[in-house]
Amino acid sequence: MEKLRFQNPVITQQEVAAALDAACRQIQHNLPAFTHTCQNHSSVNNIYPACENNQWTCGFWPGEVWLAYEHTGEESFKQCALTLVESFLNRIEQKIEVDHHDMGFLYSPSCVAAYKLTGSENGKKAAILAADQLISRFQEKGAFIQAWGALGAPENYRYIIDCLLNLPLLYWATEVTKDKKYAQIAHKHITTCLKNSIRADGSTYHTFFMDSQTGMPSHGATCQGYKDDSFWARGQAWGVYGTAISYCYTKNPAYLDAFRRTVAFYLTRLPQDLVPYWDMIFTTGSDEPRDSSSASIVACGMLEAAKYMEEDEAEYYTTLARQMMKSVVDNYAAKDIKLGGGLVLHGTYSKKSPYNTCTPEGVDECVSWGDYFYMEALTRLSKNWEMYW
Repeated sequence: MEKLRFQNPVITQQEVAAALDAACRQIQHNLPAFTHTCQNHSSVNNIYPACENNQWTCGFWPGEVWLAYEHTGEESFKQCALTLVESFLNRIEQKIEVDHHDMGFLYSPSCVAAYKLTGSENGKKAAILAADQLISRFQEKGAFIQAWGALGAPENYRYIIDCLLNLPLLYWATEVTKDKKYAQIAHKHITTCLKNSIRADGSTYHTFFMDSQTGMPSHGATCQGYKDDSFWARGQAWGVYGTAISYCYTKNPAYLDAFRRTVAFYLTRLPQDLVPYWDMIFTTGSDEPRDSSSASIVACGMLEAAKYMEEDEAEYYTTLARQMMKSVVDNYAAKDIKLGGGLVLHGTYSKKSPYNTCTPEGVDECVSWGDYFYMEALTRLSKNWEMYW
């Protein structure tokens, strides 16, 4: 397969450091607002409202704080993140809004990070309980982790591409507990996902339904993309990064092959500045909103995958990641520090279309995962980073 190459400039190490410094200043400014409460999934006029620790996105803000702590060594970041860990332990112990698959998004950047960086026993305890919660949604018929809804209900007997970023919590849980059940379920889920969710051209379905009676594949669909057969940008990004992480843990060559296929398709749908529209059915010249978060997610995936490749291929993906992050830093990063302000503009959480079922919100706004993966991509470019996933 011929690899696409772009002429866009790459980000320099000095620019990486400056962007991280600027992000840390904004995060520091936000500590008073989001130490004893959480950050909403998306901003309103680029300012995040506070929320209770009850959304699927609440783990990303503490992840940013941990990354800021790694970059600066500032004790205030560590103390904020550890305070948030207590909230996450309470959430999983009390089972507050955890009847869904997003335990990895919640507990990897918050509590696994806390354990890896500080040895936090509460972080470890919370993350293992979250892994237990995640595997409780595993469906033997069809071999997948059900995304949401009442377990076994035919109308919700499905998984979504996003879950590839929840699986690392299970790989980690097996490493820490020595109990193979977590990784075994992760393997079963990704096997089902790669068999059904990646189309022949490397594009991905957002969600895939299984037959609740037979466990056989039923059909692909979307909830958040433009329509069932389009190419939801963030879903494609989850496919890119999720397969790279699974390869990290397993060294299964099928996962690296899936990475190559999904990222190759992603590259064919990019506008000139390498930041996609919210659905990649839209291309150069469209007036549809962008999704800056997907560019940072894909950059993280390419930098992770590059670790396991021969020099030429690794250099190819590393250069692409540097080109993407140059564009995000120059054209999408927020420049003004404001209380509650986000790091990256022009993200899209959930845009309504005539063909999807989503609730419209967070369109052309900062989004919490966009800020987190922006920080992660820059951190990966700044040093040899041990990931939280």
